[in-house]
Amino acid sequence: MPNEWITRDSGTLSLQHEWTLVHYQALKSLVAQHRNTANNFTISLEGITQLDTAGAALIVELLGIENAKQQAESSLPKKQQALLVRVAEAMETSLDVTPPKHNRITDALATVGQQMMGLWSQQRQLLAFIGLVLATLFSLLLRPHRWRFTATVAHIHSSGLNAVPIVALLTFMVGAVVAFLGATVLQDFGATVYTIDLVAFSFLREFGVLLAAILLAGRTASAFTAQLGAMKSNEEIDALQTQGLDPIELLVLPRVIALLISLPLLAFVGMLSGLIGGAMVATLSLDISISQFMTTLQKDVSVNHFLVGLSKAPVFAFVIAVIGCLEGFKVSGSAQSVGAHTTSSVVQSIFMVILIDALAALFFMELGW
Repeated sequence: MPNEWITRDSGTLSLQHEWTLVHYQALKSLVAQHRNTANNFTISLEGITQLDTAGAALIVELLGIENAKQQAESSLPKKQQALLVRVAEAMETSLDVTPPKHNRITDALATVGQQMMGLWSQQRQLLAFIGLVLATLFSLLLRPHRWRFTATVAHIHSSGLNAVPIVALLTFMVGAVVAFLGATVLQDFGATVYTIDLVAFSFLREFGVLLAAILLAGRTASAFTAQLGAMKSNEEIDALQTQGLDPIELLVLPRVIALLISLPLLAFVGMLSGLIGGAMVATLSLDISISQFMTTLQKDVSVNHFLVGLSKAPVFAFVIAVIGCLEGFKVSGSAQSVGAHTTSSVVQSIFMVILIDALAALFFMELGW
């Protein structure tokens, strides 16, 4: 039976019967026997009754790619002809892939370009989302019946009140460290009393609001992203939109308003705690009494420094809340995506807070404030 698949008759090599995967091993051995002599015969494929890709590959191996195409067009039915031609074309394509040549400089520039394009796209999305939040906020100002008081108070409690201990503790310790380092340097010049001014200026203008904002960026922005990301994964946001509810109004604005209220209060707590930390070091290490500390503070430090520091708190709060919510909406649906966007929201929030603080410092310095 195997010899009947390929027969010779007066200069004609006839392929017959079923050329399918079932008979692959037997057909392969026959093809190996006739491969070198097939070009000396006239080929006939009319006896083939069934053909699949395995049999077509053996025919191409026996006849060669071009010869197989020609024989298919003249000897086979349309379906088998199309199959044999397609297999021949596939086998004609080289499987050897030339590895790309890498240039370190080019790869580095390409990476920088990709990062810059990603940053540009990210900032465009942030600006668009800020515009959407502001438009929704302004549209609700004259409709107080649509304000989400309960949700706003709940977020103030979770993001503001619960953060008071950690903000107070951190700023207290940083205030003590700043006072100690300042006294160590100023003691060489006999000007340890100016440690009071150093602590007051640094915490009223910068450290109080900056440390509180960085803590909220790591604590609250990540929480917002994780909460909204989980809702996005569970298709709860899609369900809200299906019911005709606006996710910006329902989910974003309460969080934004809560941070706009919480961060100025936390910044005030941070300023007081930093001053208390500095006063403790001044009392214990520098022999500066509390009354002298308060008198010097009142005499040398104007209220403008307090107002400058506090004026930055709403801007920081808005940026932190918007970035946290935006990254939550960008979650694709997997747990890995939630983690990635939570990390991204923390990094972006801290970066934007420090950037805005630097720009604000330059702005107030040029104004002489």
